[in-house]
Amino acid sequence: VKVKIPFGNKYLDAVFSIPEKKSTYGVILTHGAGGDMNFPHLVSLAAYLAAHGVLCLRFTCKGLNIAHRAKAFKTVVEYLKLSEDYKLSGVFLAGRSMGSRAAASVIRQLSQEEDDFIQGLVCLSYPLHRPKLQTKLRDEDLLFIRCPVLFVSGSADEMCEKQLLEGVASKMKVPKKIHWIDKANHGMAVKGRTTDDVMEEINAQVLSWLRENIELECK
Repeated sequence: VKVKIPFGNKYLDAVFSIPEKKSTYGVILTHGAGGDMNFPHLVSLAAYLAAHGVLCLRFTCKGLNIAHRAKAFKTVVEYLKLSEDYKLSGVFLAGRSMGSRAAASVIRQLSQEEDDFIQGLVCLSYPLHRPKLQTKLRDEDLLFIRCPVLFVSGSADEMCEKQLLEGVASKMKVPKKIHWIDKANHGMAVKGRTTDDVMEEINAQVLSWLRENIELECK
C-alpha cells in the first residue's frame, strides 16, 4: 500500500508491506545515502518480514544531511504511532548504511521520552567510519541507545572495520548482536554468491532477532 507522509510542506513517499494477519509489531525501514526505498535489499527484506507476519513500512528521504534524514525518520515514527489503520504495540527502526545512522540518531533523541514504542534498532551495513578513515568513528549515537540492537555487516565492509565495530559494541550497555556476512563488502556483495542468496541470510537473521526481542517483550 503506497502512502504519502506529510513532512513539513512536502511529503515522504512510503510503502506498507502488510502481513495477512494483523501485526502487533512493525519495522520502519529506510535506504542509504544513494538510492531510495526501492533499493532491492529493502524490497526483499520488507516482503520477507510481511510474509512472516511483521508489518513493514519503508520510506524514501533523499539528501546527505544526517539531521534532515533523522527528522524525516522521526516524522515516520510519529505517523505510524498515531495510525488508526495499524494499531501497533511497538516498532523496530531499521536502515541501510546512512539510513541506520539516521535510525540510531532518532532512537537517541526519543530515548529522553518515557515511551517504549521503539523496541529496537536494526543496522544493515552501519557506516562506522569513512573508507580508510578509521580514526573518526560515528559511534556517538550508538553508545546512548537504550534498546536492543542488531548489526548485520559484511566482514570486508570498507566502512565498518570488524574489530572497530566489535569494540564499539562491547561499550554499548544494551543487548546487542553482530551478524557478520562473510567476505561481504559495504554493498553486501560477496564474490561467488548471488544477491538472493546473501539476502536470504540477512532476512533470516533479521527475522529471528526480531522474534527473540518480541518474545522477550511479550513475556
